[in-house]
Amino acid sequence: MLALVISPDSATGLMLAELDEPRPASNEALVSVHATSLNRGELRLLAIRSNGWIPGQDIVGVVERAAADGSGPAVGARVAALVDQAGWAERVAVSTNRLAVLPDDVSFVSAATLPVAGTTALRTLRHGGSLAGQQVLITGGSGAVGRFQIQIAREQGASVTAVAASRHHEDLRRLGAGRVVESIELAEGPFSLITESVGGESLAHAIERVAPGGTIVMFGSSSGELTPIGFRQFVPGHEGARLQTFAYYASGSGIGADIASLLAMVAAGRLETRVVLTVPWTDVAQALDALRQRRISGKAVLTITG
Repeated sequence: MLALVISPDSATGLMLAELDEPRPASNEALVSVHATSLNRGELRLLAIRSNGWIPGQDIVGVVERAAADGSGPAVGARVAALVDQAGWAERVAVSTNRLAVLPDDVSFVSAATLPVAGTTALRTLRHGGSLAGQQVLITGGSGAVGRFQIQIAREQGASVTAVAASRHHEDLRRLGAGRVVESIELAEGPFSLITESVGGESLAHAIERVAPGGTIVMFGSSSGELTPIGFRQFVPGHEGARLQTFAYYASGSGIGADIASLLAMVAAGRLETRVVLTVPWTDVAQALDALRQRRISGKAVLTITG
């Protein structure tokens, strides 16, 4: 089969290579991949992984061979899944507890946006407990995760403030943000839950705005900056607040069930996915460049087969 692998012999750092077929374990289905989406974290992985490594975490496609242990969907089922790596390939072996069946009216391209970004949004918000009536601050409002966080938090009854450049304000209000500001310094708290993906000064300002007993969930550091943190930043006024780190791969089981719930929301018209760039996987350089240059607000999707 063909797969995109890291290669120093390519100007893009990636090349299509012929590889051995996956050998699924008994609890894994073999999925013929139709599309995959790009995540910002993959940019870092491309820079640090060794030659021959296969990137890719979001996959959607069709079950080509059902799991031998009888778990999961049957051959021919349309599915979405989250894998740790090797998703940029024609076929992938996927544990059945990490995949979900697509509703008939959800397309492959739309579903490809959900596994990493959607489950990250869902699981970061869970750290806030019941969000009904709560004040929630989302610092990376215009990113793929932020857009999902706004919609899910609003769906759960939260009052949402989002931080984003002015060109995104109208769009994020349409998604459910009650207030959108250009910088976190303009956000008026206190907030019982803050999802923080910028780091540096943004995290320091988040601490200044968290309510007593509230939670700041750190799931990224797009600024690349460190934040000096000390006891006196929390008192007085923020007693009992906590900093919670989040990484999807250490966030527990039930990935497939969470993808299924997100797909149901999309099918019901309660969750909007945004695909701003769709290209064949042979044009991966175009998609990666758009992601690196932050030219897109939404997701870039690579089509593989179908």
